[in-house]
Amino acid sequence: MVLSILCVSLIWFSGGNKILHADTLPNDLGKAVTEIENLDEMRSHLASFLESTPDKPTPDTFKQVCKPVGMKMKQLGEENGWQTKQIAKKYRNPNHAPQNLQEVMALAKFEQDENLKGFWQPEIVDGVKGTKYYRRINVESSCLACHGLKNERPSFVQQKYPQDLAYNFHVGDLRGMYSVFIPEDAIEALKDN
Repeated sequence: MVLSILCVSLIWFSGGNKILHADTLPNDLGKAVTEIENLDEMRSHLASFLESTPDKPTPDTFKQVCKPVGMKMKQLGEENGWQTKQIAKKYRNPNHAPQNLQEVMALAKFEQDENLKGFWQPEIVDGVKGTKYYRRINVESSCLACHGLKNERPSFVQQKYPQDLAYNFHVGDLRGMYSVFIPEDAIEALKDN
């Protein structure tokens, strides 16, 4: 099952985009890739509603578009024993800033190769060995309602995030990345099932 999900995921990535990996392939990477693809599709779908309305985004818009993505990502981590988060160099929420050299280097890898959609590598997080999967997030036209020109950001964004860095994007820019850390024990648990 996991192998078939992985094969489908890797075939999907071959359409002009590429995925890189380390020496070993964790058993549940296919599930992680699939779940993050579903999450990004959800993000894109929710954000598309911004294109069909002439109204400026409001705090309610944030609750309907951005918050569900964060909640789903948190749920994925809790259900699977993964550590999940969104990371960006130009972040709005300081919790999304890169926290270590690996995250800075992962963002740089995406910046250097616009066709790189995702990659995984072995990492140690808080003393725990595992595998980290990184997946790029690109700016879509719907994102520009809140992430376009600095002076055109919705007033609630300017008020809530005075240190905001997530603006002046253009369609196709690297917005950030999803990060999924899969501890070795989560991989072992899948092998046992």
